Amino acid sequence: MVRTMTIDDYDMVYALWMQIKGFAIRSIDDSRVGVDRFLKRNPTTSVVAMEDSRVVGAILCGHDGRRGCMYHVCVDPAYRLRGIGKSMVVFAMQALKEEHVSKVSLIAFTENDIGNAFWHDIGWTQRLDLNYYDFTLNTENIIAYNQ
Repeated sequence: MVRTMTIDDYDMVYALWMQIKGFAIRSIDDSRVGVDRFLKRNPTTSVVAMEDSRVVGAILCGHDGRRGCMYHVCVDPAYRLRGIGKSMVVFAMQALKEEHVSKVSLIAFTENDIGNAFWHDIGWTQRLDLNYYDFTLNTENIIAYNQ
């Protein structure tokens, strides 16, 4: 079952994030407080997939009124290749469409072969005509990578 994410899902979502190899977690943004702030700003667009009373997939999804963006798209490795990821993406895109957002983007690490294959397979276009720039406003927002 795919449904809208709430802050009550946080502990299970965080546990899922910790299972995903190569996943980057920020100490502030991905904390309960950071995710709660994100969900309050974007209350209808983030998604969880539930099975056996547990979160087996999640997407943080939000928008600025013009463009949507998906973050931390993941499915528990034991539940992959069953259409869960695609169902969550469709759910999030429909929620964005209901908010009159017509363009969606995401960032996938170049070494994330599984993720990049997924996006390609479901028809997303890799942009090669852009440079992505990043600036960290808070040096205490430490990134930890799951190994």
